[in-house]
Order: sequence, then structure tokens, then C-alpha cells
Amino acid sequence: MIRRRRERDDQAAQTDETGTEPDVASTTPTEEPSGPWDSRDFTGDGTGYIDLGPLRIRGRIGFQLQVPQDDGGSTGSVVLVTEESGLELRVFAAPRSGGLWDEVRGELLAEVERLEGTAEKVDGPFGPELRVQVPVKLPDGQDGFQPSRILAVEGPRWMLRATFLGSAALEPDEDGLLERAFREVVVVRGDEPRLVREALLIEVPEGAVAEEPPGHGTQA
Repeated sequence: MIRRRRERDDQAAQTDETGTEPDVASTTPTEEPSGPWDSRDFTGDGTGYIDLGPLRIRGRIGFQLQVPQDDGGSTGSVVLVTEESGLELRVFAAPRSGGLWDEVRGELLAEVERLEGTAEKVDGPFGPELRVQVPVKLPDGQDGFQPSRILAVEGPRWMLRATFLGSAALEPDEDGLLERAFREVVVVRGDEPRLVREALLIEVPEGAVAEEPPGHGTQA
């Protein structure tokens, strides 16, 4: 995503030998640039964004922001919750060469198989993603399945993993509230050295209350 943004900026700056602008129809994509963004490439003014340390999320009417506690009391994720859907975000240190999502995706498929669930690999708007269903006990004690849609975006030495739950997993909508919120996320990796797959812990804003974990681990 970041590379496409830079290519668009380069195209916008080009002129032909006569000094005129290049043909817009042939050189400029019709869609607007979108994230998730690396903080060094983000050109917005930050208005309306909530600073969570390694993640900055733009607040929108329609979802609540929750910061669950992982085992041990750390906060490795942030969850955006609507009435029918959820979006869990986690960010990890990644190698400069990329490719971490390919490794993690294979591990997730193995874990779904261990849990006797089902998983389908599909090509989504951000690249390969998984459509997953794992068996769970429903509140009424009956057996059921929890659907999820798992994808990731890799930036400069980071990987942002997103897990869509509920209706956002069953009926993906690129113009949906959570999908738009995801495209507005800004990742602040920092320059300090980190181990590959190390979780970048969320910093809870002053006055906020961390909640119990929703059942997802901190590993990439």
C-alpha cells in the first residue's frame, strides 16, 4: 500500500517534454490512496486520531474502542466494536525483507486444523487473507462456529494483523465502517531494534480502562 502511494506521488509530479501534465486517464488511478499507513508516509494532520503508541486510530461514530489485557496484564491489541461486528488489530516487528505474513498464514492454517475448524485462503483487497470458522460453545450451551476473516498488511519493519469478526467476517464490505477505519490506521514502528514477531504493545490512554482478553493470543 505504501509503495503504491509513493508511485502515485511520483506520477503526479511528472510532466512531459512540452511542460504539460501527463494524461490523467492513462497515468492516475481512479481510487484514492489509502492505508494502513506508516507514520513516515502519512500526510494527514492527525485530527480525530487516538494515540495508542504504535497504533493511531481515527475515531468514528458507530464503533467503540476497547483495549483488552493479555495474559500478564500487557495490552497487545486494540478492538473496534460495533453492534454486529468487531475488528481486532495487532502490530508486530517484521524483517526488512517482508514475507512475515506468508509464514504466519501457514501457522494459522495449522492451528485451525488442530482446532478442527475450516479455513479458506482468498485474495482480498489487501492481498491473501483467510476466511476461518472454528468450533465454539454458544452462550446457550450448543455447539457452534465463530467466523473470522484474518488479513495482514506489511510496512517498513512492521506487520499489522487484522481479524474481522461477526458480520464483517461473513459479509466483507470494502465500504463498511470497520473496513474504512482499518484503511485509516497509522502504524508508528519507531527506530529501536526489535526481534522479528515481537508485539508492539498498545499504550492505553490516560483515564481508559483495559478489559479482559477476547481470546486471541499475542503471537504473530
